[in-house]
Amino acid sequence: MTSHLAQVPLWAAIVIAVLVVLGSGLTLLGALGLVRLSSFFDRIHAPTLGTSWGTAGVMLGSALLFTLTGDRLVIHEIVIGALMMTTTPVTLMILGRAALSRNGGARPRAANPASITAGLDADAAEGGSDRR
Repeated sequence: MTSHLAQVPLWAAIVIAVLVVLGSGLTLLGALGLVRLSSFFDRIHAPTLGTSWGTAGVMLGSALLFTLTGDRLVIHEIVIGALMMTTTPVTLMILGRAALSRNGGARPRAANPASITAGLDADAAEGGSDRR
């Protein structure tokens, strides 16, 4: 029994594999950014970029594979990918604006790492901190 994947030339299989692995890696990075970043405003960037570009890589690899193994050009996957690439950033903007209006229009400032270390050094010099 032969597979339809045996029809794919070696150069195309390499390109497809690179696209799928790159897209999967970008999606994984977006998921890790969602887990690791602390504030909401930081968290909405990583998954958005991971979803947009990760989906594009996987969709292009899949469309190329099924175009080469089938008798026709696969367009519906490209349309789905284009819709994902346009709707995900729009969703990011809507969520960001909703969060800004909920916070009274001001984005909370991130802590400056230098001021944190200076505060810790001052607390250590005073013999510790009473904060809990």
